[in-house]
Amino acid sequence: MQGKFRSLLLVLAGGFFGLTFSLGSGVFAQREVVSDTLPWEDTRLLAEVLERVRHEYVEPVDDSTLIESAVRGMVTDLDPHSQFLNQDEYREIQISTTGNYSGIGLEVSMEEGVLRVVAAIEGAPAQIAGLKSGDIIVRIDDTEIDASNMESAVTKLRGKPGSLVNIAVRRDDAADPLTYAIQRNNVQLHSVRYELLAPDYGYIRVTYFSESTWKDTRQAIQKLQQQSRNGLKGIILDLRDNPGGVLDAAVAVADGFLDQGVIVTASGRAQDANFSYTAKDGDLLEGKRIIVLVNQGSASAAEIVAGALQDNGRASIAGNRTFGKGTVQTVIPLSNGRAVKLTTSRYFTPSGASIQDQGVTPDIEIAANATDDLLADASIHNDTAGATMLQNDAQLRQAFDVLQQDRILQSSAQ
Repeated sequence: MQGKFRSLLLVLAGGFFGLTFSLGSGVFAQREVVSDTLPWEDTRLLAEVLERVRHEYVEPVDDSTLIESAVRGMVTDLDPHSQFLNQDEYREIQISTTGNYSGIGLEVSMEEGVLRVVAAIEGAPAQIAGLKSGDIIVRIDDTEIDASNMESAVTKLRGKPGSLVNIAVRRDDAADPLTYAIQRNNVQLHSVRYELLAPDYGYIRVTYFSESTWKDTRQAIQKLQQQSRNGLKGIILDLRDNPGGVLDAAVAVADGFLDQGVIVTASGRAQDANFSYTAKDGDLLEGKRIIVLVNQGSASAAEIVAGALQDNGRASIAGNRTFGKGTVQTVIPLSNGRAVKLTTSRYFTPSGASIQDQGVTPDIEIAANATDDLLADASIHNDTAGATMLQNDAQLRQAFDVLQQDRILQSSAQ
Protein backbone atom coordinates (compact mmCIF):
# COMPACT_ATOMS: atom_id res chain seq x y z
CA MET A 1 0.00 0.00 0.00
CA GLN A 2 3.03 2.26 0.24
CA GLY A 3 4.63 3.93 -2.75
CA LYS A 4 1.42 4.83 -4.55
CA PHE A 5 -1.20 7.52 -4.26
CA ARG A 6 -4.15 6.71 -2.07
CA SER A 7 -7.51 8.38 -1.78
CA LEU A 8 -7.82 6.71 1.58
CA LEU A 9 -6.91 8.28 4.89
CA LEU A 10 -6.51 5.59 7.51
CA VAL A 11 -7.83 6.43 10.94
CA LEU A 12 -7.45 4.46 14.11
CA ALA A 13 -9.40 6.36 16.73
CA GLY A 14 -13.07 6.21 17.53
CA GLY A 15 -15.50 9.08 17.06
CA PHE A 16 -13.76 12.29 18.11
CA PHE A 17 -16.01 15.15 19.11
CA GLY A 18 -14.57 18.39 20.45
CA LEU A 19 -11.17 16.84 19.84
CA THR A 20 -10.40 15.69 16.34
CA PHE A 21 -11.00 13.13 13.69
CA SER A 22 -7.66 11.42 13.16
CA LEU A 23 -6.21 10.23 9.91
CA GLY A 24 -3.18 8.55 8.47
CA SER A 25 -1.04 9.38 5.46
CA GLY A 26 -2.25 12.70 4.12
CA VAL A 27 -2.30 11.84 0.43
CA PHE A 28 -5.41 12.69 -1.52
CA ALA A 29 -6.40 11.36 -4.91
CA GLN A 30 -9.60 10.67 -6.71
CA ARG A 31 -11.07 7.20 -6.50
CA GLU A 32 -13.24 6.10 -9.36
CA VAL A 33 -16.75 5.51 -8.07
CA VAL A 34 -18.26 2.29 -9.29
CA SER A 35 -21.98 2.12 -8.59
CA ASP A 36 -24.19 -0.90 -9.03
CA THR A 37 -27.79 -0.11 -9.87
CA LEU A 38 -29.98 -0.26 -6.79
CA PRO A 39 -32.87 -2.70 -6.86
CA TRP A 40 -36.09 -0.97 -7.86
CA GLU A 41 -37.88 -1.86 -4.62
CA ASP A 42 -35.13 -0.25 -2.51
CA THR A 43 -35.10 2.86 -4.67
CA ARG A 44 -38.86 3.14 -4.43
CA LEU A 45 -38.75 2.83 -0.63
CA LEU A 46 -36.32 5.73 -0.34
CA ALA A 47 -38.39 7.85 -2.73
CA GLU A 48 -41.63 7.06 -0.90
CA VAL A 49 -40.28 8.01 2.51
CA LEU A 50 -38.66 11.16 1.14
CA GLU A 51 -41.92 12.21 -0.47
CA ARG A 52 -43.97 11.54 2.67
CA VAL A 53 -41.62 13.62 4.80
CA ARG A 54 -41.55 16.46 2.29
CA HIS A 55 -45.34 16.80 2.18
CA GLU A 56 -46.61 15.55 5.54
CA TYR A 57 -43.97 16.29 8.20
CA VAL A 58 -45.19 18.93 10.65
CA GLU A 59 -42.54 21.45 9.52
CA PRO A 60 -41.04 21.98 6.06
CA VAL A 61 -37.58 20.48 5.50
CA ASP A 62 -35.52 21.17 2.39
CA ASP A 63 -34.43 18.27 0.20
CA SER A 64 -30.69 18.65 0.84
CA THR A 65 -31.22 18.37 4.60
CA LEU A 66 -33.32 15.26 4.15
CA ILE A 67 -30.78 13.59 1.89
CA GLU A 68 -27.88 14.41 4.22
CA SER A 69 -29.86 13.05 7.17
CA ALA A 70 -30.58 9.87 5.24
CA VAL A 71 -26.89 9.45 4.40
CA ARG A 72 -25.84 10.11 8.00
CA GLY A 73 -28.28 7.55 9.28
CA MET A 74 -27.16 4.97 6.75
CA VAL A 75 -23.46 5.32 7.61
CA THR A 76 -23.86 5.76 11.36
CA ASP A 77 -26.01 2.65 11.62
CA LEU A 78 -23.14 0.51 10.28
CA ASP A 79 -21.00 0.68 13.43
CA PRO A 80 -20.00 3.16 16.15
CA HIS A 81 -17.02 4.52 14.19
CA SER A 82 -18.32 5.14 10.67
CA GLN A 83 -19.59 8.62 9.92
CA PHE A 84 -20.62 10.98 7.12
CA LEU A 85 -18.64 14.24 7.17
CA ASN A 86 -20.03 17.49 5.81
CA GLN A 87 -17.72 20.23 4.57
CA ASP A 88 -17.00 21.68 8.01
CA GLU A 89 -16.42 18.27 9.59
CA TYR A 90 -14.15 17.19 6.76
CA ARG A 91 -12.20 20.43 7.03
CA GLU A 92 -11.74 19.75 10.71
CA ILE A 93 -10.40 16.28 10.10
CA GLN A 94 -7.81 17.65 7.67
CA ILE A 95 -6.71 20.34 10.09
CA SER A 96 -6.54 17.91 12.99
CA THR A 97 -3.33 16.25 11.83
CA THR A 98 -1.47 19.44 12.78
CA GLY A 99 -2.60 18.86 16.36
CA ASN A 100 -4.51 22.14 16.66
CA TYR A 101 -8.28 22.47 16.95
CA SER A 102 -10.98 24.05 19.09
CA GLY A 103 -13.01 21.96 21.49
CA ILE A 104 -12.74 20.21 24.84
CA GLY A 105 -10.28 17.40 24.01
CA LEU A 106 -12.54 14.41 24.40
CA GLU A 107 -12.65 11.13 22.47
CA VAL A 108 -15.88 9.20 22.59
CA SER A 109 -17.37 6.00 21.25
CA MET A 110 -21.02 5.53 20.24
CA GLU A 111 -22.08 1.97 21.00
CA GLU A 112 -25.52 0.45 21.51
CA GLY A 113 -27.17 3.80 22.15
CA VAL A 114 -24.55 4.84 24.72
CA LEU A 115 -22.06 7.68 24.34
CA ARG A 116 -18.99 6.49 26.22
CA VAL A 117 -15.77 8.38 26.94
CA VAL A 118 -12.74 6.54 25.58
CA ALA A 119 -10.26 9.08 26.89
CA ALA A 120 -9.92 12.72 27.87
CA ILE A 121 -6.76 14.03 26.26
CA GLU A 122 -4.13 15.03 28.79
CA GLY A 123 -4.01 18.76 29.41
CA ALA A 124 -7.18 19.47 27.43
CA PRO A 125 -10.29 21.09 29.03
CA ALA A 126 -12.14 17.77 29.45
CA GLN A 127 -9.25 16.18 31.34
CA ILE A 128 -8.72 19.25 33.53
CA ALA A 129 -12.45 19.28 34.38
CA GLY A 130 -12.26 15.65 35.54
CA LEU A 131 -13.89 13.54 32.82
CA LYS A 132 -12.53 9.98 32.76
CA SER A 133 -12.37 6.95 30.53
CA GLY A 134 -15.53 4.89 30.92
CA ASP A 135 -17.81 7.81 31.75
CA ILE A 136 -21.16 7.68 29.95
CA ILE A 137 -22.37 11.05 28.70
CA VAL A 138 -26.08 11.40 29.41
CA ARG A 139 -26.63 15.10 28.69
CA ILE A 140 -24.93 17.86 26.69
CA ASP A 141 -26.30 21.30 27.56
CA ASP A 142 -30.08 20.82 27.50
CA THR A 143 -30.06 17.75 25.26
CA GLU A 144 -30.62 14.34 26.84
CA ILE A 145 -28.52 11.79 24.92
CA ASP A 146 -30.16 8.78 23.35
CA ALA A 147 -29.70 6.73 20.20
CA SER A 148 -31.88 9.05 18.12
CA ASN A 149 -29.94 12.28 18.72
CA MET A 150 -26.48 11.13 19.71
CA GLU A 151 -24.61 12.27 16.63
CA SER A 152 -26.20 15.71 16.44
CA ALA A 153 -25.82 16.28 20.17
CA VAL A 154 -22.11 15.57 20.32
CA THR A 155 -21.37 18.28 17.75
CA LYS A 156 -22.09 20.69 20.60
CA LEU A 157 -18.80 19.67 22.16
CA ARG A 158 -17.09 21.69 19.46
CA GLY A 159 -17.27 25.47 19.53
CA LYS A 160 -15.46 28.76 19.83
CA PRO A 161 -12.65 29.07 22.37
CA GLY A 162 -13.93 30.50 25.63
CA SER A 163 -17.51 29.29 25.21
CA LEU A 164 -19.03 26.91 27.76
CA VAL A 165 -20.59 23.50 27.34
CA ASN A 166 -22.38 21.68 30.15
CA ILE A 167 -21.99 17.91 30.33
CA ALA A 168 -23.58 15.33 32.63
CA VAL A 169 -22.02 11.88 32.91
CA ARG A 170 -22.87 8.62 34.61
CA ARG A 171 -19.95 6.96 36.40
CA ASP A 172 -19.87 3.49 37.93
CA ASP A 173 -18.82 4.67 41.38
CA ALA A 174 -21.31 7.57 41.56
CA ALA A 175 -24.96 7.15 42.50
CA ASP A 176 -26.11 10.26 40.61
CA PRO A 177 -24.92 11.82 37.35
CA LEU A 178 -21.94 14.14 37.65
CA THR A 179 -22.16 17.54 35.98
CA TYR A 180 -19.34 19.59 34.47
CA ALA A 181 -19.23 23.09 32.99
CA ILE A 182 -16.29 23.00 30.57
CA GLN A 183 -14.81 25.95 28.73
CA ARG A 184 -13.83 25.15 25.16
CA ASN A 185 -10.34 26.09 24.13
CA ASN A 186 -7.80 25.79 21.35
CA VAL A 187 -6.40 22.33 21.98
CA GLN A 188 -2.79 21.85 20.99
CA LEU A 189 -1.56 18.29 21.10
CA HIS A 190 2.03 17.95 22.15
CA SER A 191 1.81 14.21 21.91
CA VAL A 192 5.19 13.30 23.46
CA ARG A 193 6.59 14.20 26.86
CA TYR A 194 9.71 12.79 28.44
CA GLU A 195 11.55 12.73 31.75
CA LEU A 196 14.32 10.99 33.64
CA LEU A 197 12.65 9.12 36.47
CA ALA A 198 16.03 8.31 37.97
CA PRO A 199 19.60 8.27 36.65
CA ASP A 200 19.68 6.11 33.50
CA TYR A 201 15.94 5.33 33.56
CA GLY A 202 13.68 7.23 31.19
CA TYR A 203 9.98 7.97 30.89
CA ILE A 204 8.22 8.74 27.60
CA ARG A 205 4.52 9.56 27.51
CA VAL A 206 2.61 9.50 24.23
CA THR A 207 -0.82 11.07 24.64
CA TYR A 208 -1.94 10.70 21.01
CA PHE A 209 -0.50 9.50 17.70
CA SER A 210 -0.16 12.43 15.28
CA GLU A 211 2.07 13.04 12.29
CA SER A 212 4.85 14.41 14.53
CA THR A 213 4.75 11.66 17.17
CA TRP A 214 7.54 9.50 15.78
CA LYS A 215 9.90 12.43 15.31
CA ASP A 216 9.17 13.68 18.83
CA THR A 217 9.64 10.17 20.28
CA ARG A 218 13.00 9.80 18.56
CA GLN A 219 14.11 13.19 19.87
CA ALA A 220 12.92 12.31 23.38
CA ILE A 221 15.11 9.19 23.39
CA GLN A 222 18.10 11.20 22.19
CA LYS A 223 17.58 13.78 24.96
CA LEU A 224 17.20 11.10 27.61
CA GLN A 225 20.39 9.41 26.41
CA GLN A 226 22.23 12.71 26.76
CA GLN A 227 20.82 13.35 30.24
CA SER A 228 21.54 9.88 31.61
CA ARG A 229 24.86 9.29 33.34
CA ASN A 230 25.83 5.99 31.78
CA GLY A 231 23.33 5.62 28.95
CA LEU A 232 19.74 4.51 29.30
CA LYS A 233 19.20 1.17 31.01
CA GLY A 234 15.49 1.13 30.28
CA ILE A 235 12.38 3.22 29.74
CA ILE A 236 8.69 3.28 30.58
CA LEU A 237 6.52 4.01 27.54
CA ASP A 238 3.30 5.45 28.96
CA LEU A 239 0.26 4.94 26.70
CA ARG A 240 -2.42 5.36 29.36
CA ASP A 241 -5.52 7.22 28.15
CA ASN A 242 -4.05 7.37 24.65
CA PRO A 243 -7.11 7.08 22.37
CA GLY A 244 -5.20 6.30 19.17
CA GLY A 245 -4.58 8.45 16.12
CA VAL A 246 -2.60 8.11 12.95
CA LEU A 247 -1.80 4.57 11.83
CA ASP A 248 1.55 5.41 10.27
CA ALA A 249 2.67 7.14 13.48
CA ALA A 250 1.86 4.08 15.59
CA VAL A 251 3.70 1.80 13.17
CA ALA A 252 6.73 4.11 13.20
CA VAL A 253 6.90 4.18 17.00
CA ALA A 254 6.67 0.39 17.25
CA ASP A 255 9.27 0.02 14.49
CA GLY A 256 11.61 2.33 16.40
CA PHE A 257 11.95 -0.26 19.17
CA LEU A 258 12.13 -3.35 16.94
CA ASP A 259 14.81 -4.86 14.72
CA GLN A 260 12.47 -7.28 13.00
CA GLY A 261 9.04 -8.87 13.12
CA VAL A 262 5.50 -8.09 12.06
CA ILE A 263 4.00 -4.95 13.60
CA VAL A 264 0.37 -5.19 12.49
CA THR A 265 -1.74 -6.74 9.74
CA ALA A 266 -5.19 -5.75 8.52
CA SER A 267 -7.91 -7.47 6.56
CA GLY A 268 -10.81 -5.90 4.64
CA ARG A 269 -12.81 -6.20 1.44
CA ALA A 270 -11.08 -3.50 -0.63
CA GLN A 271 -7.57 -3.99 -1.95
CA ASP A 272 -6.18 -1.04 0.03
CA ALA A 273 -7.82 -2.38 3.18
CA ASN A 274 -5.47 -5.40 3.27
CA PHE A 275 -1.98 -4.57 4.43
CA SER A 276 0.89 -5.66 6.64
CA TYR A 277 3.69 -3.69 8.29
CA THR A 278 7.01 -5.29 9.19
CA ALA A 279 9.77 -3.77 11.31
CA LYS A 280 13.02 -2.62 9.78
CA ASP A 281 16.42 -3.10 11.39
CA GLY A 282 17.31 -0.43 13.95
CA ASP A 283 16.23 -0.50 17.62
CA LEU A 284 16.85 2.94 19.11
CA LEU A 285 17.35 1.44 22.57
CA GLU A 286 19.51 -1.44 21.33
CA GLY A 287 17.55 -4.00 23.30
CA LYS A 288 17.34 -2.07 26.58
CA ARG A 289 14.34 -2.92 28.74
CA ILE A 290 10.91 -1.40 27.97
CA ILE A 291 7.79 -1.40 30.13
CA VAL A 292 4.64 -0.24 28.29
CA LEU A 293 2.08 1.20 30.70
CA VAL A 294 -1.57 0.96 29.57
CA ASN A 295 -5.10 1.25 30.96
CA GLN A 296 -8.72 1.04 29.77
CA GLY A 297 -8.30 4.38 27.99
CA SER A 298 -5.51 3.02 25.77
CA ALA A 299 -7.19 2.38 22.44
CA SER A 300 -6.65 1.65 18.78
CA ALA A 301 -3.23 2.90 17.64
CA ALA A 302 -2.00 2.66 21.23
CA GLU A 303 -3.11 -0.98 21.27
CA ILE A 304 -1.23 -1.61 18.01
CA VAL A 305 2.01 -0.41 19.61
CA ALA A 306 1.43 -2.38 22.81
CA GLY A 307 0.45 -5.53 20.90
CA ALA A 308 3.41 -5.31 18.54
CA LEU A 309 5.97 -4.91 21.32
CA GLN A 310 4.31 -7.61 23.43
CA ASP A 311 3.99 -10.22 20.69
CA ASN A 312 7.55 -9.66 19.49
CA GLY A 313 8.87 -10.11 23.03
CA ARG A 314 10.34 -6.62 23.02
CA ALA A 315 8.48 -5.17 26.00
CA SER A 316 6.40 -6.15 29.00
CA ILE A 317 2.94 -4.63 29.20
CA ALA A 318 1.91 -3.33 32.62
CA GLY A 319 -1.28 -1.75 33.95
CA ASN A 320 -4.86 -2.67 33.04
CA ARG A 321 -6.56 -4.27 30.04
CA THR A 322 -6.89 -1.83 27.16
CA PHE A 323 -10.07 -0.50 25.53
CA GLY A 324 -10.40 -3.02 22.68
CA LYS A 325 -10.82 -1.18 19.37
CA GLY A 326 -9.51 -3.35 16.57
CA THR A 327 -10.88 -1.68 13.44
CA VAL A 328 -9.43 0.79 10.96
CA GLN A 329 -11.42 3.69 9.58
CA THR A 330 -10.69 5.25 6.19
CA VAL A 331 -11.65 8.80 5.26
CA ILE A 332 -12.83 8.74 1.65
CA PRO A 333 -13.33 12.10 -0.11
CA LEU A 334 -16.70 12.71 -1.78
CA SER A 335 -17.99 15.50 -4.00
CA ASN A 336 -18.39 19.13 -2.91
CA GLY A 337 -15.88 18.98 -0.07
CA ARG A 338 -17.59 16.16 1.82
CA ALA A 339 -16.31 12.75 2.90
CA VAL A 340 -17.26 9.52 4.57
CA LYS A 341 -15.30 7.95 7.43
CA LEU A 342 -15.85 4.25 6.94
CA THR A 343 -14.68 1.14 8.78
CA THR A 344 -12.70 -0.70 6.12
CA SER A 345 -10.43 -3.15 7.97
CA ARG A 346 -9.98 -5.24 11.06
CA TYR A 347 -6.44 -5.26 12.34
CA PHE A 348 -4.51 -8.00 14.10
CA THR A 349 -1.45 -8.15 16.33
CA PRO A 350 1.63 -10.08 15.15
CA SER A 351 0.31 -13.26 16.79
CA GLY A 352 -2.87 -12.98 14.72
CA ALA A 353 -5.05 -11.93 17.66
CA SER A 354 -7.86 -9.44 17.17
CA ILE A 355 -8.04 -6.62 19.69
CA GLN A 356 -11.68 -5.81 18.94
CA ASP A 357 -13.69 -5.99 22.17
CA GLN A 358 -10.80 -7.88 23.78
CA GLY A 359 -8.04 -5.33 24.24
CA VAL A 360 -4.45 -6.08 25.17
CA THR A 361 -4.03 -8.04 28.39
CA PRO A 362 -1.07 -6.81 30.48
CA ASP A 363 1.75 -9.16 31.38
CA ILE A 364 1.82 -7.42 34.75
CA GLU A 365 -1.49 -6.28 36.25
CA ILE A 366 -1.16 -3.06 38.23
CA ALA A 367 -4.21 -1.54 39.91
CA ALA A 368 -5.27 1.85 38.59
CA ASN A 369 -4.47 4.92 40.67
CA ALA A 370 -7.09 6.00 43.15
CA THR A 371 -6.59 9.51 41.78
CA ASP A 372 -4.99 10.59 38.55
CA ASP A 373 -2.26 12.82 39.98
CA LEU A 374 -0.01 12.84 36.95
CA LEU A 375 2.48 15.68 36.85
CA ALA A 376 0.77 18.61 35.13
CA ASP A 377 3.90 19.96 33.47
CA ALA A 378 6.36 17.28 32.43
CA SER A 379 8.49 19.74 30.43
CA ILE A 380 10.77 20.39 33.43
CA HIS A 381 13.57 17.94 32.75
CA ASN A 382 15.35 17.29 36.04
CA ASP A 383 15.55 14.59 38.67
CA THR A 384 13.14 16.43 40.97
CA ALA A 385 10.39 16.30 38.35
CA GLY A 386 10.93 12.57 37.88
CA ALA A 387 10.80 11.97 41.62
CA THR A 388 7.59 13.99 41.84
CA MET A 389 5.99 11.90 39.13
CA LEU A 390 6.85 8.69 40.94
CA GLN A 391 5.57 10.07 44.22
CA ASN A 392 2.22 11.20 42.76
CA ASP A 393 1.50 8.25 40.48
CA ALA A 394 1.30 4.90 42.24
CA GLN A 395 0.76 2.93 39.02
CA LEU A 396 3.83 4.50 37.43
CA ARG A 397 5.86 3.86 40.58
CA GLN A 398 5.02 0.15 40.54
CA ALA A 399 5.89 -0.09 36.85
CA PHE A 400 9.21 1.61 37.60
CA ASP A 401 9.92 -0.90 40.37
CA VAL A 402 9.34 -3.71 37.84
CA LEU A 403 11.65 -2.00 35.35
CA GLN A 404 14.46 -1.69 37.90
CA GLN A 405 13.97 -5.20 39.26
CA ASP A 406 14.09 -6.70 35.79
CA ARG A 407 17.29 -4.78 35.09
CA ILE A 408 18.86 -6.18 38.27
CA LEU A 409 17.82 -9.73 37.33
CA GLN A 410 19.25 -9.32 33.84
CA SER A 411 22.53 -8.03 35.23
CA SER A 412 22.79 -10.92 37.66
CA ALA A 413 22.25 -13.45 34.89
CA GLN A 414 25.09 -12.07 32.76
